[in-house]
Amino acid sequence: MTETAGAAGAARARGAKSALLFLRDIVVIFLIALLISFLVKTFLIRPFWIPSESMNDTLQVDDRIIVSLLTPALIPVGHGDVVVFEDPGGWLPEPEQEPETGLAGAVDWFLTFVGLAPEDDHGYLIKRVIGLPGDTVECCNDFGQLLINGVPIDEPYLHLDQPGQPASSIPFEVTVPEGQLWVMGDNRNHSGDSRAHMDGPGDGFVPMESVVGRAILISWPMERWTWLDSHDQSFVGVEPQAAEPEAVLPQAVAH
Repeated sequence: MTETAGAAGAARARGAKSALLFLRDIVVIFLIALLISFLVKTFLIRPFWIPSESMNDTLQVDDRIIVSLLTPALIPVGHGDVVVFEDPGGWLPEPEQEPETGLAGAVDWFLTFVGLAPEDDHGYLIKRVIGLPGDTVECCNDFGQLLINGVPIDEPYLHLDQPGQPASSIPFEVTVPEGQLWVMGDNRNHSGDSRAHMDGPGDGFVPMESVVGRAILISWPMERWTWLDSHDQSFVGVEPQAAEPEAVLPQAVAH
């Protein structure tokens, strides 16, 4: 009887130990998965959520997208790239809704922090790159096309209110300074892009350091899953220009 009871106790102890080891392994795997997700989100890709119609029909409201963080850190920004960037200053209104608090807010923050939920924080915009440093961008020629360095471009991604409308209802001509970008929305008549901020502090240009990354994929909803096109063929013949260096002002000496 004693030997039987001892054997049963040993079996229970082994079972309890196995269960604890299993739980430990699950926790370790979970933590490793979170670490990998965080590193991927920090250095490689990052999910974002589309809140507005400014990029219709390329991107629609409530689309989830994947953004490559390799641009512009390792891969240079190119004509036609769809980029996510931080608000250069005054482009976005103040948020109307307060962020979630309590348990729901903590869970949402944690999932976003590790890259398992898309970024939807106030302060990010998404537009298509039209002008690179040194480019002269103007609107429009007799056919309603944008010109970059005097070369007219076809824009198959444009969403216009009516066929035959010019590529911009606002005439303009700008030369992009060094370290800056000129960006425009595909839903051209309903986009608060560079044109809408030409009278602002940055003259409508987006600093290169404000670029978070290049949008490469629509990941949700599933029926809209597709790689995003930069439409390189639209910019064939647009020769890169040397940007004018920004003026260096004399520094004031503090006394």
